[in-house]
Amino acid sequence: MSLANDARFWDRSSRRYAKSAIADEAGYARTLERTRALFKPDARVLELGCGTGTTALRLAGHVRAYLATDIAEGMIAIAEEKHAAAPVPGLAFRVATAETLAPGEGPFDVALGFNYLHLVRDLPGTLRRIHALLAPQGLFVSKTPCLGDMTPLLRLALLPAMRAIGLAPHAGVFRATELGAHLQAAGFEVLASENHATKGGENRPFIVARKR
Repeated sequence: MSLANDARFWDRSSRRYAKSAIADEAGYARTLERTRALFKPDARVLELGCGTGTTALRLAGHVRAYLATDIAEGMIAIAEEKHAAAPVPGLAFRVATAETLAPGEGPFDVALGFNYLHLVRDLPGTLRRIHALLAPQGLFVSKTPCLGDMTPLLRLALLPAMRAIGLAPHAGVFRATELGAHLQAAGFEVLASENHATKGGENRPFIVARKR
């Protein structure tokens, strides 16, 4: 498997993904509310792994500029269709990752990574790249499935089997404590770690980290 394979997986999945329902509407609403509270009206925001643009379309109207990116062309195509139907000033979509954005794209005041970090192939490297794209004291806000804290059946049997037959992309396995350590090693100070889930026992912490 490679990064190109991951992009193809999400391209193939984009239309099905767009039709899927949000599993925890109340938890998602809490995440949106908490994130909006961190924004300033003149902020420049970068969203990584934006999927089909649902979150970007709900948040972009609260800041000056919002760049939403995803690895998959199919995801971005759907996001742009949604944006054309309901335009939001200052919002732009682009096929990109943290690693492919040019240094001159920043600095951003806030970077968002929702359901993103477990999908990257080099977590320490990606976090360092996000750090470099942020302005001094900029915020990185994430909500990440920590598969290392979930049932062993999922991470040791089910997920590898699904990847082997092309039904799942690459997924990194780490615990919430390990993610916190990676953030600190990349130059971030963790300001908050919260659980926004309103049902189920999954460990998907909402983390606010500030660039040191």
